[in-house]
Amino acid sequence: ASSPHSSRKMLGLFTAASSSFAGEARFSARGAAWSPRSASPSLTGVIPDIATVPEGVLSRTTSGRPLVDQRPRPRRNRKSAAVRRMVRETSLTPANFVYPLFIHDVAENAEIASMPGCERHSLPSMLAEAQDAWQYGVRSFILFPKVEDELKSNRGEESYNPEGIVPRAVRMIKEALPESIVFTDIALDPYSSMGHDGIVEDGKILNDDTIEQLCKQALCHARAGSDCVAPSDMMDGRVGAIRDALDAEGFTDVSILAYTAKYASAYYGPFRDALDSHPGFGDKKTYQQDPANGREAYIEAELDEAEGADILLVKPGLPYLDVVHRLRQSTSLPVAAYHVSGEYSMLKAAAERGWLDERKVALETLLCFRRAGADIILTYYAKQASKWLMEEPDL
Repeated sequence: ASSPHSSRKMLGLFTAASSSFAGEARFSARGAAWSPRSASPSLTGVIPDIATVPEGVLSRTTSGRPLVDQRPRPRRNRKSAAVRRMVRETSLTPANFVYPLFIHDVAENAEIASMPGCERHSLPSMLAEAQDAWQYGVRSFILFPKVEDELKSNRGEESYNPEGIVPRAVRMIKEALPESIVFTDIALDPYSSMGHDGIVEDGKILNDDTIEQLCKQALCHARAGSDCVAPSDMMDGRVGAIRDALDAEGFTDVSILAYTAKYASAYYGPFRDALDSHPGFGDKKTYQQDPANGREAYIEAELDEAEGADILLVKPGLPYLDVVHRLRQSTSLPVAAYHVSGEYSMLKAAAERGWLDERKVALETLLCFRRAGADIILTYYAKQASKWLMEEPDL
């Protein structure tokens, strides 16, 4: 048995060791280069300067400061806001935006639950929204109609009704904002009882029969005053047929924005909610592109350009910036990208939860489209982004 004296002695040694260990832990937390073995008995709380940089890695300035022997220093071109503005490679302005507007033939607007901040506009509301966006520099609009079920059919005849919702909407905007650029969507899906972009027969989408309807639709929109028709259907040969139909009727100044690389994407869900245009059966993979294919966009672009397209578009946008860049490198035509509903809604959802700064991320996203090579961006942020750019022109 140990004596009380020896027990007190052992307790004292244990306490001293514990204090020493705690001191070492504090020093270790401050500097990884310092180790317990290098500790001196008289610790002052100052980390010993024992780390040295190998000879020859750094030089010294005349004042003795460390100097890396590197003449090119990219940070010199980032040293101030003025310098960054001077050397900036990419710009973003409201002139780059096309504002998509959803319309319906109802007196009241309807919110689109899956697209916060967007609604189906009555025609008076559509005009008010276009005029509001105009004051922030937005000059271009594209119209997407939700058509009543009783007006839908397999052949989509309502698509070329001269008194249909789109021709009336075009006339309203052009009368109120004559300098605006009005794009109109050319496709049968909003008018189709089958929910597809073309005529359906025995479960297949007919190519050439559909193109006949698309030509009638494009002519109807041109007569109403559309500045640019935008075939989004992905039927083979439709750009050339529409160009010939427009020219034959004297509409040689009406432009064609071709949906050149439109992919069979899952990012379109909220858009289809907005127009109630989900496919009635199957999917759209027999006419829209496979998301796995990039080189295929070259084929579509070459055809559309040869057939008379004025602008080539990639859809979706953000997940397909590689395709935007490919087309930018291969054509002299303007390239457009569609910042689609799924991309928009994901950002909105993250912003609502406080996970992202909506303003900063939205503007960065749009700038990325431009950096990839897009001259034109179809985006639901067109008005909001234009307001932000007026408030703070330098991103």
